[in-house]
Amino acid sequence: MRPIRAACLGTATTLVTLLACASGAQAATHTDAVHAKGGHHVITLIGHLVQQSRFPVSTRGPAQGDRTVFRSLLFDRNDKIQVGETDGTCTTTTVENGGAEECVVTYTLQGGQISVQGMVFGILTDGSPTIPPPSFDNAITGGTGEFREARGQVHADTIGTGKRRFTIDLHR
Repeated sequence: MRPIRAACLGTATTLVTLLACASGAQAATHTDAVHAKGGHHVITLIGHLVQQSRFPVSTRGPAQGDRTVFRSLLFDRNDKIQVGETDGTCTTTTVENGGAEECVVTYTLQGGQISVQGMVFGILTDGSPTIPPPSFDNAITGGTGEFREARGQVHADTIGTGKRRFTIDLHR
């Protein structure tokens, strides 16, 4: 199978996703209060897709088992300071009724990583990826470092070509 490069923001995560940490990470994460101990925190990040490859299982169009691999850079809520990246893979589970993918994504920020998993629905229109991709919500399944007890969800909205807003609703 040969990868197909895509210039647009693809599926989840496309998130972007989105992670080697940048020097500006500390300032942005303090602004979003992720270093506070315990409780509930909301982190807003802007993801810019920088790399995406598709690995189709068929030459006749989208099929169950197609994979998308992506990487995005993450910036603070003002889209000014790079604070990390996100990387992930999505596998097509169905092509009927708009299609669906199951995605596994890691957000790498200063202080640790946040692991996320879930479904993205409505990823196909007329047998091809939708542009812009739909909004989605995925579950936080765990984390490392400061995020080692992370639980909650991530909501993603497409806000431009190759650009998403991630709202991480973090419970510790």
